[in-house]
Order: sequence, then structure tokens, then C-alpha cells
Amino acid sequence: MPKNRRKAGGRRSVEARSLPSDEEYDTADNWSTASVLSEDQTDSIPEEDKDGEECDESGSQEHFEDKLKDAIEGLSQKSAQGRKNCLEGLIKAFSKKYLIDFLADRKVTVSDGVIRCLRKGKGDEQTLAARSLAMLCIQLAQDAEEIMADVKPVLLTILADNSANLKARGECAIAVAMCAFITCMEFEDVVSTMEALENIFRLSFRKGDKSIPTHSPEVSRLHGVALTAWCLLLSIAPQYHIDKVVAKYLSKLPDLLESQDVDLRIVAGETIALFYELGREEDEEFQSASMVQLCESLRRLSTESHKYVAKKDRRHQKSSFRDILRAVQEGEAPEVVVKFGPECLEMYTWVKKVQYSAFCQAISSGVYQHLQWNPMVREVFGLGAPLLVSSLPSNKPTKWERTMYNAAAFKARTKARAKFRDKRAVTMSGTE
Repeated sequence: MPKNRRKAGGRRSVEARSLPSDEEYDTADNWSTASVLSEDQTDSIPEEDKDGEECDESGSQEHFEDKLKDAIEGLSQKSAQGRKNCLEGLIKAFSKKYLIDFLADRKVTVSDGVIRCLRKGKGDEQTLAARSLAMLCIQLAQDAEEIMADVKPVLLTILADNSANLKARGECAIAVAMCAFITCMEFEDVVSTMEALENIFRLSFRKGDKSIPTHSPEVSRLHGVALTAWCLLLSIAPQYHIDKVVAKYLSKLPDLLESQDVDLRIVAGETIALFYELGREEDEEFQSASMVQLCESLRRLSTESHKYVAKKDRRHQKSSFRDILRAVQEGEAPEVVVKFGPECLEMYTWVKKVQYSAFCQAISSGVYQHLQWNPMVREVFGLGAPLLVSSLPSNKPTKWERTMYNAAAFKARTKARAKFRDKRAVTMSGTE
């Protein structure tokens, strides 16, 4: 047999998508193949196949819930690696689906198990536990108020601990801000949370001798995450607190534009754009005393092209600071459109862009699923109630359609190979 037989089999899915042309087969063969896939036939799907699909879906849901129950029970095991595996399972489940019905009677059990991992764990376990708490709050929405009293002190303790893992501190920053944002706690508690986050990113401001501090990439990443979490809470602050914060930090944030970390520079620029947007809601002529110098720095960053910076980072920085410069000079916000399923999210303000960035930081790849099904997330971005499943257009072929399509493709493939073998046999006999 040829050695490349296995590689040819890897292209089977591509070949199965294209039906044979009229030149390869006669009319009768083509007619029988097309009739299998006709619309009339696909409309009349046997009832037993429909029941089989429903059984498959219910069976997969039960299997999914059983695995999730095992992950919840495994949070109390002695093995640290086992607990980390269970936390990873929780994160994947919370990211993949909206599980409010499943968590209704288990929220205290889940939160207690995750908090235990957060307190007793180290490094990666604390990182996973903090992310799990953020995603649990997004799942529970207002119901997360019951667990907030136990969650917040632990998150703030790790956030302020300089000896703790840097990734864990970053996840705690996002988690504590997300929990405060979702549960709408008393504003005094929100202020205390913002102050804890300020204590993190203010370490990247200029020193007393006006020099720019040098931090490792991990520390700079922590400062950027803390600043993102801080902006999330600032987006829902009352105007009097916004005025106080803008007056305090608008002259200091340009220090972060000189950071060696690209992401921290971009987050700082977006924070400045947010300041200007919030300030101009109260005063249309709002601007800082050093606006000319600020615009020069933003313009430089929007055209900067150092060879030692990765091409992707350079492109991202230029694009971001062009938008930030327009926001400061002209009061314009970028138009961002996010498509998910049959819907799309349109954002025209820096407030919504900052909130979306924070949710992406917390949910990661599952943000599209939550935009589609999570009522709290949809309310934040003004998307209304989730669409009914019956009203969504279904482009996924049914099990019966897939079976018939594969059968037709298999028949076409077999005939093509047989005809090729016949030609090859004639050629071989002629050479002999």
C-alpha cells in the first residue's frame, strides 16, 4: 500500500463536501445522488430520528452535569493537583454555559469549596480559584450578594500580599471588581475596593526623583489588570466621585504611557480617554492643564515603530492610540461591533468598551456564550432578554441530514475510485 494513504484519509472531510460533477458520472447516477439530498426529503425526517436527537442532547446534558458535580465534590480532596483539575473543570463549565438553574441550590457549596482553595492553596491553585469566583459571580448575578461577605476579604487580602503569586493577585483584582460591579454593593465598599486597586497600579507612577520605575513583565501585567478592574468600578461611580478621581489621577496617568509594557501603556491610554469622556458629560469644554503635552505623547505612541517591539504589539499600539488621541482631541469614541450568534453588540462609548474589556478578562473565551444567554450580561450591554431558541435560525444540519450526506459522499467517492482503478488497469495492461 502507498505510504501516503493515511494522509489522503485526512482530507476525507474536504472531499466529502463536494459532490461529483456531471462529467464524471452519467445522468442516472447524478439524479439518484441529488434526490437523497433534496429539500423535500430533508423536510420529512423520520420521527424516530428526531427522538434519537433529543435523547442524545438530554444524555449529553446529564453527562455534563455529572462531570460538574464531580468537580464540585473534588474541591475538598487532599491532593493539590486534584483540586486544580477540579477548578479547571469549573472554569470550563462556567465559561461554556449559563448554569443558573444548576447552581441555584449549590451556590453556597461551590463558593465554600472555591474559597477554601483560595485560602489554603498556593500559586496556580489560587489563580484558578480567583477566576472561578469571578465567573461564579457572573453566573449568579444578584444572587452573589449572599457569598460576597465571605469572598471580598479573602480576595483583598491576597491582592495586598506582596509575597503572593502575581497571577493570583491579578485574578483577585478582576474577581473583586467584578463581584462589586455585579452585586451593586454599598458605594463605601466600592470605594474601599477601588483604593485597594489604586495601591497596586500607583507603583508604576513616577518616583520622587521623577524617574520611571522599571518592573518585570509580570509586575507590569499585574498593574495593567488592576487598572482595568479599577476602571470597571469607575464606570459606575457617581459624578462627585468621578470629579475627585479625575482631579487626582489625570496628571499622573501619563506616567504610565512611558512604561516598557505595551499592554499597560494601552490600558493607561484608554483610562485617560475614559476620564475625558466622563469629564465632558459634566462640562463639554473639559480638558487638563497639560493637554498639549498629553496630545504630543499620544501622537508619538500612535506612530511609534521601534524594531525591538513585536510587529503585532506595534500594530495594536498604533491602532489603540489613534482612537485614544481622537477621544482626547475631538471627544470621539471608537465604534466597536461584536458579533455573536445571530446578534451583534455595538459599542459607541469608552464606558462600554472598558466594561467589555473587563468581562473579557474575567470570562475569556466564553464571553460570546454569556452575551447570548446570560440575562445580567445582556442587561449591562443593553441587549434585552435572551432570544428564544425557537426564534433563532438553525444552520446546523440534523443527524438524518448528516447521515444521508455522508452516504451520498461515500457512494460518489467509491465510484470515482473504481473508475480511476479501471483506467489504471487498462494503462498497466497496455504497458505490459
